[in-house]
Amino acid sequence: MTKFSDLNLNPKVLKAIEEAGYETPTPIQAEAIPHALEGRDVLGIAQTGTGKTASFTLPMLSLLSRGRARARMPRSLVLCPTRELAAQVAENFDTYSKHLKLTKALLIGGVSFKEQDKLIDKGVDVLIATPGRLLDHFERGKLLLTGVQIMVVDEADRMLDMGFIPDIERIFSLTPFTRQTLFFSATMAPEIERITNTFLSNPARVEVARQATASETIEQGVVMFKPSRRDKADSEKRKLLRALIDREGDSCSNAIIFCNRKIDVDVVAKSLIKYGYDAAPIHGDLDQSQRTRTLDGFRAGTLRFLIASDVAARGLDVPAVSHVFNFDVPSHAEDYVHRIGRTGRAGRSGKALMICNPRDEKNLAGVEALIQKEIPRVESPVTFTPSTTETEAPQGSDERPAKPRRTRNVSRGKPEERPVVAHKAPETSAEQAIEAAPQPERQQERRTERTPEPRQERNEPRPDRNRDRNDDNAPRQREGRGRQDHGGGPRVVGLGDHLPSFIALSFDERRAG
Repeated sequence: MTKFSDLNLNPKVLKAIEEAGYETPTPIQAEAIPHALEGRDVLGIAQTGTGKTASFTLPMLSLLSRGRARARMPRSLVLCPTRELAAQVAENFDTYSKHLKLTKALLIGGVSFKEQDKLIDKGVDVLIATPGRLLDHFERGKLLLTGVQIMVVDEADRMLDMGFIPDIERIFSLTPFTRQTLFFSATMAPEIERITNTFLSNPARVEVARQATASETIEQGVVMFKPSRRDKADSEKRKLLRALIDREGDSCSNAIIFCNRKIDVDVVAKSLIKYGYDAAPIHGDLDQSQRTRTLDGFRAGTLRFLIASDVAARGLDVPAVSHVFNFDVPSHAEDYVHRIGRTGRAGRSGKALMICNPRDEKNLAGVEALIQKEIPRVESPVTFTPSTTETEAPQGSDERPAKPRRTRNVSRGKPEERPVVAHKAPETSAEQAIEAAPQPERQQERRTERTPEPRQERNEPRPDRNRDRNDDNAPRQREGRGRQDHGGGPRVVGLGDHLPSFIALSFDERRAG
């Protein structure tokens, strides 16, 4: 069996490894370290949790043990997709370089530029950075990359997911062509393979496991969840999560709960805290100091449940994570491998459970196609009986309950509900119709009573005709809307100004006429 002492590492590095309690390298370490010590480019492909960080940390320290850094010109560069992963790599360098006189600097967001500039000005042997913050320092003229001898790209597939590939290509162009490149990734997407073909020179390909596979030490399971009603889906899903945690009992010493969206991270964390669970959220929108405190508490064991977005799927190296709960099925199948890889690390056993909604079954099929195995279905600890009422259609149905007919009130402009009934015309006798009709003689009398007004002189003020007209018409306007007759009589209801006399006659009277 290969041991670290057989890999030709620097004696001071070996001493630090022994003090850390390690004797036997993992498969990726045993194959990648010899090629890196020879100065060759390395393309490492391995699932998460297999020790990729030490695969480039140990040979880098051995190669950099001789030499001295100059101001603003780091000798090596390590690129990481997230702040947490960059901080994890920095901790590894601190662990294995305790007996070497090497300096390092960590360039990540959320930290003052001034403090980082002081470290760069002194000169660093190892520069660990995220792509965005590294380019910020370069554009400010505080950093030169022409002295980089070794360049490492960690979690390259995550770089692709986060849109860092253009930044990676630019950083490659700023470094010397003669550099040594160590490229590590859990999956090999076509875009990543194009970069390796462009910037790596005859790399030694190290692949210790099939791409995008989960560790055999992780017990996997998925709960098929169907809510009783659409408006209760979120609350019932959180109830199911609490039931899964309670069913695991004492075996669930700590756990990471992954959500697809940042807003769900906060909601799930508040829900668990409300029901007495020791939980805290972590995602990209939180302040860096708060994220650091949360991670430190989780590593120290003072925090039991860590609710996280995919920003924490890479870079969390907590060996004793017992469970991983996927509150949502990940949108990208590759994220599932990285999520569950937070448990079952370094040969330990772990358990990963996932909740799947009916609308997430397509994503679940993508995950199973990627890992080339079916995830065992687990019985739900709680059941939700679908309820069908008159006001809500069944789950997954496009039918909607019938609504009452709505009519619009023209006068007020508001919709109001009215029962649909058949209108029946009122019955009137012939005498009532004749009496209600306007009389031509009366109208003629009113026309003759009107006398022309005398002509006004030029300088005499004219009376306000509009005011008199408005006053005369006011009573008729208050009677209701409708057409008024010209003579000022009662409002005509029916056929108009005149009612022909023959209409008011009965059928017998018409025949007699």
